[in-house]
Amino acid sequence: MAGSLVLASASPFRRMLLENAGIRFQAKAAGIDERAIENQVEQQHSSPEEMALILAEAKARDVGGVFPKDIIIGSDQTMSLGQRVYHKPRDMKEAREHLLSLSGQTHQLNSAIVLTRGGDILWKHLSAARMTVRALSADFIDRHLERVGAKALSSVGAYQLEGEGIQLFEKIEGDYFTILGLPMLPLLAKLRDLRVIDA
Repeated sequence: MAGSLVLASASPFRRMLLENAGIRFQAKAAGIDERAIENQVEQQHSSPEEMALILAEAKARDVGGVFPKDIIIGSDQTMSLGQRVYHKPRDMKEAREHLLSLSGQTHQLNSAIVLTRGGDILWKHLSAARMTVRALSADFIDRHLERVGAKALSSVGAYQLEGEGIQLFEKIEGDYFTILGLPMLPLLAKLRDLRVIDA
């Protein structure tokens, strides 16, 4: 099943991963209201993992309406601690609350991919990474946030692993691509299976 690929995302990280892997594709951001979908999913008491899959599918279907003949890659990631799903902190006070709640806990990054074509779902996949934050003192969190500044507001967990955020962690279980939000190895295997990329 040959076909053109379209990434339903504006994420520079996801684009970078596909480009670095030598994949030819187009990218178009989905025009969905993610927060409205999240609120609806939360009211239905769906799991954080299900939420990631639902958001990925919504993105793929939205962009698929523009590219009905192409294979669409929809992807999304949720961050959860138990059943609590986190959202990007609105301000530094909320970033501090996020880090305090994660201190000494293991949270999960749930990365979903949904492939569609012509409105049909071709494949769904979910990978998870388990992130154990060391016990953090309130003073350390305050100093950390003072150093990283507004960068803390750019990610759901209020941390960047590629920067000083790595100091927050005691243990990480999961692959790099899942943490970045696009599980590349299963995606590439499926694209080879669909004969979209060279096998």
